Amino acid sequence: MSEAVKRPQTIHLTQEELISKLPEKIGKVTLDYRCYPGEDLYSDGAVEEEILDIVKERSRVEYPSIIEERKSWPILYHLSPLRGNIVDWLPIKPTDKILEIGSGCGAITEKLSDKAGKVTCIELSARRSQINAYRNQDKDNIEIHVGNFSDIEPTLEEDYDFACMIGVFEYGQSYIHTEAPYEDFLRIMQKHVKNNGSIVIAIENKFGLKYWAGCKEDHTGAYFDGLEGYPEGGSARTFTRTGLERIFRNCGITDYSFYYPYPDYKFPTTIYSDRRLPNSGELTDNMRNFDRDRMVLFNEKYVFDGIIQDQLFDLFSNSYLAVIGNQPQISYVKYSNDRAVEYELRTEILDTPDGKVVRKVALNESAREHIRRLAHFYELLKERYQGSGLSVNSCRLSEDGGYAEFPYEEGTTLEELLDQCLNDGKMEEFYRLFDRYCELISYGQEMDVSDYDLIFANILVDGDKWTIIDYEWTVEKRIPFEEIAFRAVYCYVLEEEKRNKINLDLILNKLGISQQGAEEYQKKEKEFQKQVTGKRMSMGEIRAAMGTYAVDSKVLMEHHLQKILDQRIQVYFDRGNGFCEEDSTYLPDIYVDENHIETEISLDGNVRNLRIDPADRSCVVKIGELVLNGNGIPLQKRYLETNGKTIKSGCYVFETSDPNIVIKVSELPMAGENTLTVKMEVSPISTELAQDVAGAVKKWF
Repeated sequence: MSEAVKRPQTIHLTQEELISKLPEKIGKVTLDYRCYPGEDLYSDGAVEEEILDIVKERSRVEYPSIIEERKSWPILYHLSPLRGNIVDWLPIKPTDKILEIGSGCGAITEKLSDKAGKVTCIELSARRSQINAYRNQDKDNIEIHVGNFSDIEPTLEEDYDFACMIGVFEYGQSYIHTEAPYEDFLRIMQKHVKNNGSIVIAIENKFGLKYWAGCKEDHTGAYFDGLEGYPEGGSARTFTRTGLERIFRNCGITDYSFYYPYPDYKFPTTIYSDRRLPNSGELTDNMRNFDRDRMVLFNEKYVFDGIIQDQLFDLFSNSYLAVIGNQPQISYVKYSNDRAVEYELRTEILDTPDGKVVRKVALNESAREHIRRLAHFYELLKERYQGSGLSVNSCRLSEDGGYAEFPYEEGTTLEELLDQCLNDGKMEEFYRLFDRYCELISYGQEMDVSDYDLIFANILVDGDKWTIIDYEWTVEKRIPFEEIAFRAVYCYVLEEEKRNKINLDLILNKLGISQQGAEEYQKKEKEFQKQVTGKRMSMGEIRAAMGTYAVDSKVLMEHHLQKILDQRIQVYFDRGNGFCEEDSTYLPDIYVDENHIETEISLDGNVRNLRIDPADRSCVVKIGELVLNGNGIPLQKRYLETNGKTIKSGCYVFETSDPNIVIKVSELPMAGENTLTVKMEVSPISTELAQDVAGAVKKWF
């Protein structure tokens, strides 16, 4: 073979040579490969190369549009800015040192590095570590150790302020090979945080409601796997709250607090705590199957409402965020960072020495102007509603304008009160509350100021005291109160199917709005939503674009039941008096595959004719075998009759929904006890097709 056509040789590199080719610095980020085994032991596959190209070539502000374009679960998971919500609210100071275990592609690292003085990452995959480094290459406070945790751990410092395990603790038995891997994992982590430091664990709840409702287990992809105790094994284990607390106690940990990320910890929009649990009606965003198809066994919103009323939410929350150490001041946080950049906020409830307060925090520099306007809106609305009976929750800006602070108001939202009226069938009370709402919001409408977002959830009712608790979307112009009230009703009904029982015609008549006017207001609402979201796709729209299915179990059950009905045959016995229902039986479970039947029918010597009904619909039947007591039955009219058309010998098309085949067993040798063996192929077809086939057969003959 000439030199020109020699095959390329495979070059075998040593571990040291492989590692020497890996970049030790990407931008300002340092990577340490001293414990890297020389190959990535897990990966999402080729899509990781795609993600690496994205973070090399594109800026962070482009990630949301890339997610929408690519319609890929790994790209959504690794690049979505919503991932960082799980740690964004933690009381991390600019001087704090953070240890992050399992940093992956850097979605959490990015947020931690924005808040802390130094972030030390541990990640098994070199590819993912490079993705992390490229996306954060402008940060000078990140170092990434690549390799197995147990190899790297002895080199770690022991004075971290926070140690974060976001979606990592469940893999403890893969890191720690002992009889009690999760306890030992936690004990090791305790060594590396300060005495007043914190360990943060985000993990799925083994008994999360989404799993009962028909979502597949996140790690194994099998239905009900965690609920059943992982019968097939696997590398991951999730826990209930009780299970986590047992591990904490075994490690001597008594100082911890639980938070409840919703819908889950991967893309949390709201984080609750035992100090501020969800209220009935709040948990409506439950279709979260981005990566896998799912069943829908029940409406999770309604079940969550019952769970909340019976104070069982901590048992069924989809995810947990456990903070071991000092309890954070924040008891509740809600994110609005799926909006246009200039409107991205975080709303939080804090416990302060002076009591509870509510803060709206700007999540970026652009959103500060939106925050600063709130104090101005407060003054305008207070003037408008002075003397009306409708209060406006007071607003105070922080010195740097980064957040607005409000007193925490007690009471029940008007939305909850209206829902209670609907649930109790108290429609007179429902319309009385609505009339009072209209009376209050219409006050002072001659002034050039309007709160466009006076939906029912933004008004708190405490006895006779009605208070506006959110006036983020106030404008300095007159908007007819009828339009604002219509929008409140429109949003109210749109969010919940059960609310359709209200009389919308009566509401429109009360407001004096025509059908044409209602359509105009609906168009305005769509325009407003585009303004708020900046034309971004919602997570629901992203989910739909990815093409994952949510199969309604009730529809599935009806379909399956119909299939069972379609796949059973009925057998009639004529003992000299003809066929009748009383002397018949169904033979279920006789299909050996989708279309083929195999069965044996016992009949005594008194039976003169036997009738087989192969289906309850139009079909084509091909007889493969008819054997009585070991002897084949000739497929001739003397022995066999049908109410279908013969396509060829042993093959028939039936136009009717009651097809039948009659076997004249009296014409055959019979004994006292007999066995008829039947093998046939049954193919259901539409009535129209059956008629066409039968017509063609008739014409041919």
